[in-house]
Amino acid sequence: MERKPHFVRKEFLPREVSSISLALLLVAVLLLNALLYLYLNKFYSSLGRGETDSSLCPFGYFKLGTVKNCSPWLSCEAINREVRKLKCVGEGAVKKVFLSEWKENKVVLSQLTNPELKEDFLHGLKMLKALQSKHVVRLLGYCEQQFTILTEYHPLGSLRGLNETLHIPRYKGMNTWHRRLMLAIDYVSIIRYLHNSPLGTLVMCDSSDLDKVLSQYLLTSDFHVLVNDLDALPLVNRSAGRLVKCGHRELQGEFVAPEQHWPYGEEVPFEDDLMPPYDEKTDIWKIPDVSNFFLGHVEGSDIVRLHLFDIHAACKKKDPAERPSAQEVLDTYRKVLTLLIRETAMPGTREML
Repeated sequence: MERKPHFVRKEFLPREVSSISLALLLVAVLLLNALLYLYLNKFYSSLGRGETDSSLCPFGYFKLGTVKNCSPWLSCEAINREVRKLKCVGEGAVKKVFLSEWKENKVVLSQLTNPELKEDFLHGLKMLKALQSKHVVRLLGYCEQQFTILTEYHPLGSLRGLNETLHIPRYKGMNTWHRRLMLAIDYVSIIRYLHNSPLGTLVMCDSSDLDKVLSQYLLTSDFHVLVNDLDALPLVNRSAGRLVKCGHRELQGEFVAPEQHWPYGEEVPFEDDLMPPYDEKTDIWKIPDVSNFFLGHVEGSDIVRLHLFDIHAACKKKDPAERPSAQEVLDTYRKVLTLLIRETAMPGTREML
């Protein structure tokens, strides 16, 4: 009789241990999911380039470096008196760019170079003023009379140098599928913001090829993306029947959307007046190509591409109306990031359960 309890304990001990192990595993999974939720929530709020930012000041003001107080945008007089040019760091069709200094802070001074393009320059300034957000480079001041714009300096430069930057020993730890996908999310977030801006639906027209697109964006020191050049940003207004055309010349190549090509064949010479206008879905067409550049060829990037295959195929629909919105693309990118982080953090968990 005394052996029965002992016999019973021996019979049920493995089952009890199995139940305890399963319970501990479930608790571990729940804790890991909670940590993932907190991490991703932090990512979307602080790293996801939202429209609002505690570092932004009221309209007409800016904050630079470690300074806590907001300063008013610098006027013509202040720029002439307080800003010192250091060297020319770039020149495009519209403006010349100088690395400069203001109160021991490095800044960027842009000046019009071609008087015939002053309308483009002033349009870019108007957009820069109106669209200040975490998506857009910070405006520090301007002088319309002298066609001068002062903006924040980002030492890593435009996105054209991304791959070179990621091969610098200091930044090699950033060269992962995870960080690269986050940059792609930043880019799509900017497109979403422009398509739903305070001014209405804006189209990123300076985007006839990949190199041109990359030159319009900056890479920040904490590895985020900002749009920098807003000179060619026309407005779509469907209610008023207003569509856009990106420039007055014929666009060619597979990078631009089909509706941006001359539709009447080689036998009919190109005429700007005969070219049909289009809408913001031209930006959607280009997303897969830009994202492919972001993803690069690091370990795991092909897995990311596989998960993005369907949304990218939808972006490449010939009919613009069948392409997804920037918001739908962004939602998919975020879901893929969440899924892949979870799979990376919990490999084989499903099989264990």
